[in-house]
Amino acid sequence: MNIFFIVVLLYLALLMTISIIKSRTISGQEDFMVAGRSVPTYKLVGTLLCTWIGSGSLLAGAGLAAQVGLSELWMAAGAWVGIVFVYFLAGRVRRIAQYTIPDILELRYNKWARILGTIAIVVAYTTIVGYQFRGGGFVLNLVADIPEWLGVILTAVFIIAFTAFAGMLSIVSVDIINGAVITVAILLAVPLVFSNLGGTEYITANIDPEFFTVLGGHNWIWVMGVFFPTFLLLLGESNMYQKFFSAKSEKSARSAVMWWVIGTIIIETAIASLAILAFSYFNGLGAESSFFLASEDSERIILHTARYGAEVGIPLLAGLLLICAAVAIITSTGNSFLLAPSTNLTRDIYQRFINPTAGEHKIVFFQRLMVLLLGVFAYLLLTQFRTILDMAFTAYTMVGAGLTPALLAAFLWKRVTTAGGVASIASGMGVTLLITIINSLSEEPILPASYIILPAAGVSIAALIIVSLLTRQDGPEKWGKFYETKDN
Repeated sequence: MNIFFIVVLLYLALLMTISIIKSRTISGQEDFMVAGRSVPTYKLVGTLLCTWIGSGSLLAGAGLAAQVGLSELWMAAGAWVGIVFVYFLAGRVRRIAQYTIPDILELRYNKWARILGTIAIVVAYTTIVGYQFRGGGFVLNLVADIPEWLGVILTAVFIIAFTAFAGMLSIVSVDIINGAVITVAILLAVPLVFSNLGGTEYITANIDPEFFTVLGGHNWIWVMGVFFPTFLLLLGESNMYQKFFSAKSEKSARSAVMWWVIGTIIIETAIASLAILAFSYFNGLGAESSFFLASEDSERIILHTARYGAEVGIPLLAGLLLICAAVAIITSTGNSFLLAPSTNLTRDIYQRFINPTAGEHKIVFFQRLMVLLLGVFAYLLLTQFRTILDMAFTAYTMVGAGLTPALLAAFLWKRVTTAGGVASIASGMGVTLLITIINSLSEEPILPASYIILPAAGVSIAALIIVSLLTRQDGPEKWGKFYETKDN
């Protein structure tokens, strides 16, 4: 058993211990779903950061950066711009004090908006959870030579168990540790690799200059294709809203957003830079080297760098910290994206339509059961996609095109109608699913996953506007709560 595997096991044991301890304090659904609405600013920053910096950044984003350079940051920038936009909504979201995004959709529209919103979140978020499982399989294969399929199963078991124990209470507690580990590990690795490889002289001699241009050799259609999925996902991100509902006040929610955007920009830029530098070295070694990393495996570059960091100037301790950061990224994102849809199914389907009088303990039990079933569903979804990047873009588009236009309209456009909101959700979901299914049945995709957002969001926004203008405007009983002003 090597030192990397031992450290991974110890780190996972620490996280699980915290979750078990926190599970003893669960008294009802408010604790499990939104941590008793008592999360302070510093914890909120940590959990927001850890939720967003997931395998989409560590694997898909890093793999894309290794192939195209810093123009990959257009994908990350979608989230940065989205976070800035969210700053102006965070207080109002917290003031409404619901549990889920479908709560908001029914409050502004109707029960069909709630049901469709729940379906969109379940499909998208279990897809995201699925590629966290795959990321865990990569880690266990790398540090312990465990077959990837078994590593995926072991990761799934851990994430499901962790989430089921204490819900949001455990997630916000461990994400302070995870956030610190991620930040320190990534920011330490970049200068170490840069200086050891030879600094600017190495970059000039070995890396394509286009890797450091704004477009990286691509056109603006490509930029829109990678920018808008993350931008629209962020604006409709159920985890984010659920965590705003967990904040102890509107002021805490707004303050957390400011620090969140700063942390996200720094860490995602550092991940992209590390991927470019390290991949140029490992990919250039030649297939005869035991440290060679092929182009088709570029999504593993950060993990590969952590395990074989001595080759690029990363000492053992820093490599162990980087592996722990990978574990932190995978588990924290998996936990949050598993909790959100289980909350939706519990709150928006079971409690709303099936058993409205269910007691607190029954609700928590049902949500834990949903965590288990959704975890299994996420595992099954893994077989439907070619790469983690395809999974990421599809999930982002499902939320970004299906939910975000109607959700933002609830806060920003009084003229939106119930019919317009429902039509927007249904059409955005429908286009995304249709193209994804056709792609999965074809040898070659009819439209790359990174471009699905363009027709899907276009149809969703058009439906929102056209149907709203053709139907009678809703009264203030529908939109009044979304425009109240109050400072805490």
